[in-house]
Amino acid sequence: MNAKEWLVVNALPGMGALRTARLVARQPQWPDGWLAALPSQAASALRLWLTHPERSPLQEVVDDAEAWCRSGFNRHLLHRDHPAWPELLNQLPDPPVVLWAQGDLTALNGPKLAMVGTRRPTSEGSGNAQAFARELASRGWCIVSGMALGVDGVVQRAALAAGGQSIAVLGCGVDVIYPPRHRDLHEQLSSVAGGLLLSEHPPGTVARSAFFPRRNRIVTGLSLGTLVVEAAEKSGSLVSARLALEQGRDLFALPGSLHNVQARGCLQLLRSGATLVRHVDDILEELQHWAESFMPAASVANDEEISASVSNDTELPADTLLSALSATPTPIDVLVQIAGVTVSECQQRLLMLELDGKVAQQAGGWVRLTRPW
Repeated sequence: MNAKEWLVVNALPGMGALRTARLVARQPQWPDGWLAALPSQAASALRLWLTHPERSPLQEVVDDAEAWCRSGFNRHLLHRDHPAWPELLNQLPDPPVVLWAQGDLTALNGPKLAMVGTRRPTSEGSGNAQAFARELASRGWCIVSGMALGVDGVVQRAALAAGGQSIAVLGCGVDVIYPPRHRDLHEQLSSVAGGLLLSEHPPGTVARSAFFPRRNRIVTGLSLGTLVVEAAEKSGSLVSARLALEQGRDLFALPGSLHNVQARGCLQLLRSGATLVRHVDDILEELQHWAESFMPAASVANDEEISASVSNDTELPADTLLSALSATPTPIDVLVQIAGVTVSECQQRLLMLELDGKVAQQAGGWVRLTRPW
């Protein structure tokens, strides 16, 4: 089937993504098999378009889409028979029938990881998001998110700034800038090499709250796994986490301080079985089962590198940190000097110790909750 026919299928009354996917699974011949399998209202609409397109309202949908594709640079209409269609989407129970695309289609070629999180990240959360996005991008991974405020925008900017790839799936038309504060990011994703905007809604469609949960299924559906950076207990990012699990994809979460309300959703996910992530190799190690079909050799974690990374992490002397702590808060800059590590490494180790109940953060620094071992 061609783009015009998929556009018509997408616009048939009473269908939708789930019903269409069930019908596609039966592999009906076009158009007779479709006419026989469709509900009566949809079959009548399709029959009218096939015989008298000039009298069918479906033809306006086709004309509008073709006009949009012709009127600008890097505009595409994707569907199951398009060479750039992401194969992973076909594994969803309700994949989009068509996707309007604006930008660089090569972003769809490589392995993809969804990164999501709160719209109000802490400085630590924002820093972690940037670091992970940059390193994943440098290893050939495309970062997928929703161009929302907060973590979404942070990771997409970081991936593009690192010369990597990023895909934003929107809950509006690809030509609609939402949120308005991300006008520059929208422009980057539309025009910079490696940037791509996707939507299952036609151009000109304004953002609506009901569209965002549906948008999230595409974000996670495009990706081999989903990393939640920071999320409150009732965060929309937890919807993405649930969708990733329902789709059979891997779910990862960064640990955070017990006292950080923006980290409680991640801690909740970790309690429920999400993979705890300390560095990028933790993600790549878990995704090895995708390696043969979806992961380039350059991005696959080397066993020796993973062992070295884990060894380096455990070599950070916990007894040194613990012995430096007491009931009086110690600032982190002092702990960094004592341990001889970077701020980031010290923070990660302190977070692990906090999760173990050994230390806590208070006004003025960190305190020890247990005796030194």
